[in-house]
Amino acid sequence: MSSPLYWKAASIMGATGVGLTAFGAHGLGKYVNNDATKLKNWSMAAHFQLLGSVTLLVLSSIPPSVRRIHPAAMPLILSGTACFSGTIYLLTLKREQFRALGPVTPLGGLLLIGGWASLLL
Repeated sequence: MSSPLYWKAASIMGATGVGLTAFGAHGLGKYVNNDATKLKNWSMAAHFQLLGSVTLLVLSSIPPSVRRIHPAAMPLILSGTACFSGTIYLLTLKREQFRALGPVTPLGGLLLIGGWASLLL
């Protein structure tokens, strides 16, 4: 996959991350009965989404002529962020309906760890 793809994906991820952060701060409470744990989990997911977005923007903006980024880094960070944050959002809103996706959250975390670790290679 090319860097323009990651730039666009990161831009979408950033825009939706800002929107989901705002929703978590201003609208989520009434849907989760102001459950402090759910609000905290949502906030954490949004922060990881924004961090993943900025990371991908930075990595994809490095010119190919000077880029020495392992080819697995950006796909791992993108998929890890989507799995980690995405499942937390779903489980926060409808835990029983999306219970089967619970194991995807730590897998997303492992993908993120792999993406960051691959930057060492």
